[in-house]
Amino acid sequence: MDETEFWALIDRTREAAGRDPDLHAELLVERLVELDPETVHDFARHFEARFSRAYRWDLRGAALVLLGGADENTFENFRCWLIAQGRRLFEGALADPDDLAELLPTFDETVDGEAEEVGYAAFDAYERLTGLELPDPGLPEPGVEPLGAPVDLTDETALADAYPRLWARFRVGPDIPGAPGLPGGPATV
Repeated sequence: MDETEFWALIDRTREAAGRDPDLHAELLVERLVELDPETVHDFARHFEARFSRAYRWDLRGAALVLLGGADENTFENFRCWLIAQGRRLFEGALADPDDLAELLPTFDETVDGEAEEVGYAAFDAYERLTGLELPDPGLPEPGVEPLGAPVDLTDETALADAYPRLWARFRVGPDIPGAPGLPGGPATV
């Protein structure tokens, strides 16, 4: 499976699932079990490579602005969701996370921003096909810390400065629940 085939499979299953990330994961597994184990392993390598590429401080900050929190689990699920949105949005977010303000036609933090099960699709499909666990994709492990300059996830002024368009669209105003430092916002990140 090459990169174009990887993204085509992500796009087809996402479009069929609508905005439901669990259905998206189910459809990915259904499609992957139609392939041979080596191709499923290739899919896993493509997914894991992108998952690692997105392990960056600037994307973690964008996740916090969008979701109102960005602990490690939230950030992992956000990265799965980002990949699940397709190549255009994924690459656009990597080029400039603040561009998500324009790249996302809609965003509802109760539905969007989390696609943990999509991250397990290749593992589930491989196990169904072979009865075995998916072999390690053979990619370098990401570092302990995200790449890039650390972002102060507790400083709303710094976040607003770092992500002016995202902040203006998703976090301006005291009535936004879940905004850091605002009523109803997370105490920790």
